[in-house]
Amino acid sequence: MDKIYTLGIDIGSTSSKCVVMADGSDVVSSAIIEKGAGTDGVDIVLEKALGDAGITMDDIKMTISTGYGRKSYNGDKDMSELSCHAKGGAYIFGEVATIIDIGGQDAKVLRLDKNGQLQNFVMNDKCAAGTGRFLEVMANVLHVDLNEFGEYDAQATERTPISSTCTVFAESEVISCLANNADVKNIIKGIHYSVASRVAGQAKRVGVVPPVVMTGGVSRNSGVVRALEEELDTSIAVSEDSQLAGAIGAAIYAYESYLKNK
Repeated sequence: MDKIYTLGIDIGSTSSKCVVMADGSDVVSSAIIEKGAGTDGVDIVLEKALGDAGITMDDIKMTISTGYGRKSYNGDKDMSELSCHAKGGAYIFGEVATIIDIGGQDAKVLRLDKNGQLQNFVMNDKCAAGTGRFLEVMANVLHVDLNEFGEYDAQATERTPISSTCTVFAESEVISCLANNADVKNIIKGIHYSVASRVAGQAKRVGVVPPVVMTGGVSRNSGVVRALEEELDTSIAVSEDSQLAGAIGAAIYAYESYLKNK
């Protein structure tokens, strides 16, 4: 029996993620490109994922887009990233009750019921504080590669407090810390706790119930993960596939939708 291929594409503000699945259960290929909505990132990530799978769009039975730029892609349908991250998070981690998703432009905390269905959520998409964009701004100020933030954090001897919740004011605060010869590693640790404090406040509003997992691009930052664990006083699971959660969820929904409409 021929396999049923579906495709999920998560178009974020700063990156594009694509997953090809077979029969709604097996990830055949995946790709992540650090180019988001409004760029050629979508075309590139699609080409890579399909190429790695050894198939073409003619083999795909249904495509669902999700994420910040989901409306910009002309697929079969689009879905909220909330639903897709819930579905993808449950696929990646198995038993999940709380999902913390920090992306480039927003931060979301999802509460799932025992069946893995979205029960409640809180979302910050009005302010850059507590998002990947906040970290990008700080990396530019410090002239440190954002991918090295986790390593710098691990080497910090103390935490330099960053009290401003506004990105603009926090940027000025970091510049002042540098002028006062504060250690860059300690500043980075302070930045991570600033993000964690903001997101932890969101999480506490929906109720933090273990198991807790983290998805989104910021899940790759071990410093933020550690800070969140301390703020929430709980362990947080992270997977190498965490950034693909939205695309995986979209691909699974595409399979279910295809079977329903067949």
